Amino acid sequence: MIKTLSIGHASYDIYVQVDEFPAEGSKSRFINKIGCGGGAACNTSYLLAKWGVSSTFAGTIGNDMYGNRIQKELESVGVDTRYIETTYDKDTTVSFVIVNSKTGNRTLFNYADEYVKLRKFDFDFQPDLIFVDGHDLYASKSTIERFPKAISICNAQRFANDVVETSKLCQYVICSQEFAEGVAKMKIDFNNSASLVNLYDILRKKYENQNVIVTLGSNGALYQIDNQIKVSPALKVTPLDVSGASDIFNGAFAYALTQSYNVEQAVRFANIAAGLSTQVIGARLSIPKLQDVQKIYDEKAS
Repeated sequence: MIKTLSIGHASYDIYVQVDEFPAEGSKSRFINKIGCGGGAACNTSYLLAKWGVSSTFAGTIGNDMYGNRIQKELESVGVDTRYIETTYDKDTTVSFVIVNSKTGNRTLFNYADEYVKLRKFDFDFQPDLIFVDGHDLYASKSTIERFPKAISICNAQRFANDVVETSKLCQYVICSQEFAEGVAKMKIDFNNSASLVNLYDILRKKYENQNVIVTLGSNGALYQIDNQIKVSPALKVTPLDVSGASDIFNGAFAYALTQSYNVEQAVRFANIAAGLSTQVIGARLSIPKLQDVQKIYDEKAS
């Protein structure tokens, strides 16, 4: 059985839905809220386990109710949580997410004392795939170097030095538009397709040994195969909440690689999963059923 290992951030996300953003100085009362675990690496680990892949998560949580909820959620789908470390002087990271019911866009407030790094990462198994999210450079570097035969994926959301360094360790880099524009030092103009080509040309010069995929939200995903730069279109849906789309893309892409898909196939598969996820509020709660993703993928491939 293929074994996967995800290293990085775990948080607890609390969502509320509004028709319009609250005005400054106003008071808002929310009766209905949605809570679930979050974090790119944590969600990837959860998705892989839910879709039947052996999955281990390594990250830190606080000794509080949110940390307990995160661990229970992971274990409920079969994630190996032996390498989760509990900190007793720092709280679990919590994110408050306001979702616009009219557009599906979200505004996020993240609370964290500080990001606590892993102290131990002496994994007692050989992972076939390693997913990292840039939050723990040392643990990521040590693990990837220890298991050089494993497929390695970095999710690069933030344009920050530690994320840039982590991304250069991996075979696959799934980066946000923000990260790509930061590395390339240019902005994408979606009315000018040449700007996409120019940006990707810069990226592949900086990442000569990596496969780079740039997620572009409703504009799809930018990638390269057979020396051709392409854009895989996003699934056409009316979004309810886009919060989890990037995390679901990551997890679905990783899953596709465990099934021996090539880059193009994996990007298409991940785009479908990400699109379906926008129909449900809450990143982890929005993970679609594998059979639903596979059905659409097969229909589009035929």
